[in-house]
Amino acid sequence: MPHDPHFTITAQGQRIEFRVVQEKDRSEHIPTGKELEEAKKYSWVRIPRYDYTPSERLRVVLSGGHSHRGSEWIDSTERLLEEQLAEIVHEIGLRGEVAERKRLAQIEEARQRRLRWEAAMAEARDKYAEDYRVRQLESQEAAWHRAMRLTEYLEAARAHVATLPYGSERARAEEWIEWATGHVARAHPMGQQLRLPDVPAPRADDLQPFLRGWSPYGAY
Repeated sequence: MPHDPHFTITAQGQRIEFRVVQEKDRSEHIPTGKELEEAKKYSWVRIPRYDYTPSERLRVVLSGGHSHRGSEWIDSTERLLEEQLAEIVHEIGLRGEVAERKRLAQIEEARQRRLRWEAAMAEARDKYAEDYRVRQLESQEAAWHRAMRLTEYLEAARAHVATLPYGSERARAEEWIEWATGHVARAHPMGQQLRLPDVPAPRADDLQPFLRGWSPYGAY
């Protein structure tokens, strides 16, 4: 069960929690007459095997950060707790150093990731522009074939109209052919200026297909 720390120290951004615990001495429990009587009387009564009494010894417990030389220091007859204070201070320093190295590594990782994202975005913009130009080229090619088919059709239509007698039917047909001829001329790609098309500024969704898993909104 976790306990609240008695106090905390922050070493290079690393929060380290301290708990100072009083040790207890254990001794064999001598049952009292009342305990023996109740244990005989009630099956659920358990007589403890040991008694625990507070001692003058203390234990220091550290939590937080990466442990190096330990997390607990205990008073003992071989070594008093005050003789171990230098180790505790050193442990705090080591945990702080690890935290700082981790923080700097995270900053560098984020910087490198940002650079990779920026490179991916630049590549995606180039690929988007190339894809746009290819689609414009294919659209012009399709328009050219359509114009050629329509031109061929209008030649056949003119030949047919030439066989019609003069009158309202022929006049209506010639009017239609005149409009259709103008439409084909306007739609024919060769009648337009041929040049490298202006690529519109891409939206986020336009770049997504070229980002290979990156987000267009940031280095996520």
